[in-house]
Amino acid sequence: MIRHIVFWKLKAEAEGASAKENGQKMVDAFHNLEGKIPGLVSIESGLNFGKGVLGNGDLDYDIALDTTFRTKAALDFYQAHPEHQAIVSFVKKVVTERRAVDFEF
Repeated sequence: MIRHIVFWKLKAEAEGASAKENGQKMVDAFHNLEGKIPGLVSIESGLNFGKGVLGNGDLDYDIALDTTFRTKAALDFYQAHPEHQAIVSFVKKVVTERRAVDFEF
C-alpha cells in the first residue's frame, strides 16, 4: 500500500474568495474523487481549524490531504487522472506553499 500526504498554505485571498472558502473548495473537490479513480483506496482532506491563514500559526499549514493507494502505479494513475488534474489547476492558483510525502507501508 502507498500513502500520499500533502499539506498546503493558502493565499489569504485568491480567485475572488477567502482562504477558508478556497480551502473548502479544495476539500470538497478531493472528497468528490472518492470512488472515481481506480486504485484509490481512501481519501481524506480537511482544513486546519486552529492555525495558519485560517488561525494564527505561521509554521502550520492550512489544509491537508491524506490518500491511500494499492500500488505506486495507482498513485501515478491518480496523479495523471483528468479529474485530479482539474483540482491541481485550481490549487496552483490559491496556494503559496506545498509539502508532500509518499511512503509504502
